[in-house]
Amino acid sequence: MDPHQQQPTSLIAMAKSLWRHRALIRQMTTREILGRYRGSFMGLAWSFFNPLIMLLVYTFVFTTVFHSRWTSVNTSNTANFAIMLFIGMIVYAIFADCVNRAPTLITSNASYVKRVVFPLEILPIINMGASLFHALVSILAWLIAYVLLMGVPHFTALLLPLIILPFVIGTVGVSWFLSSLGVFLRDINQTVGIITTALMFLAPVFYSLHDLPSKYKPLVMANPVTFVIEQSRTVLVWGGSPDWLGLAVYSLASLLVAWAGFYWFQRTRKGFADVL
Repeated sequence: MDPHQQQPTSLIAMAKSLWRHRALIRQMTTREILGRYRGSFMGLAWSFFNPLIMLLVYTFVFTTVFHSRWTSVNTSNTANFAIMLFIGMIVYAIFADCVNRAPTLITSNASYVKRVVFPLEILPIINMGASLFHALVSILAWLIAYVLLMGVPHFTALLLPLIILPFVIGTVGVSWFLSSLGVFLRDINQTVGIITTALMFLAPVFYSLHDLPSKYKPLVMANPVTFVIEQSRTVLVWGGSPDWLGLAVYSLASLLVAWAGFYWFQRTRKGFADVL
């Protein structure tokens, strides 16, 4: 394959590429998951303990030091606060893990660009697959904690994949854009880290959206993570139905972001070999 050859950019081409390389995606995602913990004593167990350790730290800081509360729930009980906090952490972790790694996906796999016939567009998908695995482990930990502390989860928890799917699609689109941009602008890696940290505090991860002054709510709602966190808490904690209209609009926007990211990636990939 000529690395300078123009690649297809349509939505259909995007779907076909992912379907055609599904076996390779599955294989490399497994390798990516195992590779992150290769050589460590606890191995994959870290994917379970890491979020729990961070949950304990954040719960202590925000309940004991900052005395944070959710007005919509009795969070005088630290366990209740942790249940709410963990959902926000899981959703944000998917976004931050993918976006923070995206700028170096191509530069750290230069051999795929120069020497090997390889579908570069699947690299962000592989990265997302590894992030979703860790999110799944965290969700299982959350479910265990919920059963022990609260009882049987609401049946609406089964709707969680419908909320996460458009979020995943949009995040992959951002990853396509950043992975391409990271080839040409190496400083983007540092910039992205700052932005994702800011977005963590501009999303209702550690606080309730209802506790914000009205003038700040539009700013927080503009954060792409906010809607997903709020809807995830709705189906997991409150047992309510998602905002179907909002979810439809969010899904459409996510698909457009994914297409835009894929289009940018495919249009610029012919320059990767020259830069690397």
